[in-house]
Amino acid sequence: MNAPTEDLPTFDVLPLSAEVRRAVDELGYVHPTPVQTAVFEPASRGKDLVVQARTGTGKTAAFALPLVDSIVKRGVAEVQALVLCPTRELALQVTREADALAKHRGVRCAAVYGGAPMPRQIADIRAGAQIVVGTPGRVLDHLRRGTMDPKAIRCLVLDESDEMLSMGFLPQITEILSFLPSTRQTLLFSATLPPDIRRVAETRLKSPEFLTLSGDHVGALEINHYVYIVPGDKLAALIQVIEVDNPESAIVFCNTKDETKRVAAALEQQGFAADWLNADLPQNDREKVMAATRKGELRFLVCTDVAARGIDISHLTHVINYDFPEGAEAYVHRTGRTGRAGRTGTAIALVGPRDVGNLYLLRLTYKLKPIERQLPSARDKKTREEADLIRMFVDAFASRTPHPSDLALARRLLTHDQADAIVAGLLRDHLGARPDALDEATAARRARPPTPIADAEPAREKPPEVVAVAPAPPRERPPRNARTGPSAGAEPPRTERSGRRPEERLEPPVSDPRSEDEPAPREEDRAPNELYVSVGRRDGAKPSDYHAVLEAAGIGPESLDYVRVRHRHAFVSVREELLDKALAALNGAMIAGRRANAERARRD
Repeated sequence: MNAPTEDLPTFDVLPLSAEVRRAVDELGYVHPTPVQTAVFEPASRGKDLVVQARTGTGKTAAFALPLVDSIVKRGVAEVQALVLCPTRELALQVTREADALAKHRGVRCAAVYGGAPMPRQIADIRAGAQIVVGTPGRVLDHLRRGTMDPKAIRCLVLDESDEMLSMGFLPQITEILSFLPSTRQTLLFSATLPPDIRRVAETRLKSPEFLTLSGDHVGALEINHYVYIVPGDKLAALIQVIEVDNPESAIVFCNTKDETKRVAAALEQQGFAADWLNADLPQNDREKVMAATRKGELRFLVCTDVAARGIDISHLTHVINYDFPEGAEAYVHRTGRTGRAGRTGTAIALVGPRDVGNLYLLRLTYKLKPIERQLPSARDKKTREEADLIRMFVDAFASRTPHPSDLALARRLLTHDQADAIVAGLLRDHLGARPDALDEATAARRARPPTPIADAEPAREKPPEVVAVAPAPPRERPPRNARTGPSAGAEPPRTERSGRRPEERLEPPVSDPRSEDEPAPREEDRAPNELYVSVGRRDGAKPSDYHAVLEAAGIGPESLDYVRVRHRHAFVSVREELLDKALAALNGAMIAGRRANAERARRD
């Protein structure tokens, strides 16, 4: 149970300066987190600290508040605080938050990290930056070149220190320490306290005070954990699991950089909005991928542990371990990225024969006992298909107001003892005229975060049935210069892989006589009494929009064979004798805010 809001302390409990308190209020912070309350006083009076707190508990503000409020002397235009982070993304995130807290205090911050121009960073430091936030490699470059003078540094912060040391940064950190004044204060922030952290604390810190609030394993205990034992093709298993669980947004973890590209390509091939992130990606492209993820344009982000440090996505619902991590601590770090701030979260792991030992170690170390599930069965797949079709019907009729007489008849029909058989017959008559209805429904579900449908939770049964999925071959990413974020009133960006917009690339092949990048329609799929309409799903059109135009012209649903809404256009089939009347009604009509052009569909 969460504590009632009125029982939580406000920022009045911290002796903040008026300038910092103003910044805190502007950021909308009302209650300090436990780690912020515990750290402020000892950090402000110069104590060395080792702070253990789980991911997502406000650790950045915990050290940024005392830095900008009291540790840094705003009248001294020299580097006085150095914050080391394991990745560029985390360094930028820390800089943004420190800047926001310091904006009325007159304290300047600078971010230094690899992949960004060195001259600009030098200029920021020389302009009087008092807090430098950076990655160990680039900070060491500045110290070696003499472009950052360390003599005035009063405080060193190691953020995510357990993860940094596990990544092999210790030699660089040791060299950085040799440049810094011995009188400095040191603050270590860590989600876990492995032996490496304790060793650094004992040898490098002065009488450190240990503050243990919670570790990441506490957060891991608060989310749902599931494992799938995968004896064979993991890529096929991943697609099966995603199809049935239908996560709204997820990070998919791989252990190698090549695997991130292969998995992201396979997800894209199946119609999911996915992209990869690893250390090979230039910084500019990394930032674009992260921006797209935070805006909800990407549903699946496939990355390695190193690339994932500093990623903070508030709406993340799932963490999927495509490759099981080699250490128990890595598992709790990964899964700590979901279920934050009281939200529910789900962790899924695909476990092969070689991973069983690591899974057992996880259970012993952190008392986590993931629930074992069987891979989705044929029945699960059928349930998902039915849910997709139901959603298609819900979307099609959501904006239509049924005629009172039709509604009364429907209610009466549902009370008949043959209602199931009658509805089944009506569905068969309708879906029989839409041979690709299931493909459309599946593509629509893959192309957007799902909306749960009542009673659509797939049932599970044994034994599992593994359905082979042909994986996309590994591909090198072309240059990403074309990737841009959408702006107000602008068309959505096209992706560099396919040259299509994100929602367009998720379309299955469709019959479009005007599309150069889609196959010509099959002769048997084209009705002789079919009309082509130039407005489609990308314009926001739904079948109900076409029904409304036709009904206004006196053409009711009983006279229609089907309305097929594609991405760029639609096909409408009506009775032969009403074809000219329907053409006159649709040509020039306003559909989804667009003026439609209609003509008889051509046979190619």
